[in-house]
Amino acid sequence: MSDSSSPSDDQISEPGPVRAPELDGATAWFNVEAPLTLADLQGKVVLLDFWTYGCINCLHQLPGLRRLQEAYAEELVVVGVHAPKFTNERETDNLRRVLERYEITHPVASDPDYRIWRAYTVRAWPTLALIDPAGYLVAAASGEGHLSQFDRAIAAVIQVFDERGELDRARRVGSGGPGGGSARGPLAFPGGLACDATRGRLYVADTNHHQVLVATTDGALVGRLGSSAASAVDGVADASGFARPQGLAVQPSDGLVFVADTGNHLVRAADPDSGAVTTIAGTGVQARPGDRGGGVDSTALSSPWDVYPVGRLLIIAMAGVHQLWALDVGHGLVFALAGSGLEARLDGDLDDSAFAQPSGLAGADGAVFVADSESNVIRRVELPPRNRVRTLAGGDLFEFGDRLGVGDEARFQHPLGVAWLQGRLFVADTYNHRIKWVHPETGEVGFLSGSGRPGHEDGDAGQACFHEPAGLSAGNDRLYVADTNNHAVRVVDVVSGRVETLIGP
Repeated sequence: MSDSSSPSDDQISEPGPVRAPELDGATAWFNVEAPLTLADLQGKVVLLDFWTYGCINCLHQLPGLRRLQEAYAEELVVVGVHAPKFTNERETDNLRRVLERYEITHPVASDPDYRIWRAYTVRAWPTLALIDPAGYLVAAASGEGHLSQFDRAIAAVIQVFDERGELDRARRVGSGGPGGGSARGPLAFPGGLACDATRGRLYVADTNHHQVLVATTDGALVGRLGSSAASAVDGVADASGFARPQGLAVQPSDGLVFVADTGNHLVRAADPDSGAVTTIAGTGVQARPGDRGGGVDSTALSSPWDVYPVGRLLIIAMAGVHQLWALDVGHGLVFALAGSGLEARLDGDLDDSAFAQPSGLAGADGAVFVADSESNVIRRVELPPRNRVRTLAGGDLFEFGDRLGVGDEARFQHPLGVAWLQGRLFVADTYNHRIKWVHPETGEVGFLSGSGRPGHEDGDAGQACFHEPAGLSAGNDRLYVADTNNHAVRVVDVVSGRVETLIGP
């Protein structure tokens, strides 16, 4: 099994008159009253989406799937088959929260034992398979970028079966979506944060509310950026708009706030005094692999997940194309900085290296540190004049776990955040529900806090519980944590590892 990352214009395969395998083997079904069978779907066009929720390429497909659902509301049933890559993704409750987080309303089967996956001979995430109303496979393709071709195929199948009188437009399949309500405080699935200790401010990416909350470093809410409605509107404070923002950073010299506006494929900036939000890079359209950059207002970006200022440059974790990019605001340019675009763990020169969904950024002493989430590693990127990438610690695309050690001996599970404090690099080991530290030279990995069990519990290092912590930021000699599935901001004492909830339920 492997991730498939590149949008493609290749034709989708047409397997011919092959009977679709039954949907047997799921351990749970969501957004539907009972497990689905092919008999339940007779008379409908069915689009199977094989995915795993930590895969950025799978997430890229969700808006397109939603558009197909709306365009063919009477004829089409989209069925997600969640075949998890990571151990943490096998948990039913975690998948349920993801459906809420990404507002997935179509039926979803949990397939942790890969029984449906194997029946359909799937080899990569994401994969789509189209079934006609008579129960035969008519098309399949792996990788993102095929939805326009499936749109045409769906329309053709509908025409054929409409002429035969074999479409069932009257029946609805599915319950309409996941139950909401896990977020009961001011935050909903916060993804990132940035501490401006000099000015006493803490900025929190309130991801599912499509806004950035402004608080004091003691947790008192004092304002917000964004209207809480998903949009890409520039404006002042709550007259502006974001879409699922993730990483944040503060320019030390003037307090300017940079926002990785992930859902809009944009980078934004906010004035700390007036609250004025402006777009500084991106077109609002998702970039395709192979793009190398250009003017800031004419170059598309792809799921920027975090940002980090270095001198006159803003480094961007471009998760969607598995690269680091750089934004030169003074010259109005954005360009690929490191990574070939291949999804892999490869060290070496900037152009020859490869990342796998880089997600979190931090820096110190002329280096940028990267939480390379799908490779389950922490990378060190040395900027000019050294221009090289090396792996500090962790495993590889399919080598993950929860283990301390040095370099390749250590294991992480989908780490999403990093922060620098007091000569150490701290890591949000997201799917292990822990906070760890890494020595920036030797790659030694140690434990700071978190029991390893998902939950929301304050207390001493080994007692405290997180639930998929993502963003990290350091300030005032403590670590701020965006504890995503707990809808909370937590603070960790970096000496004792003791955890307290600062914002949240």
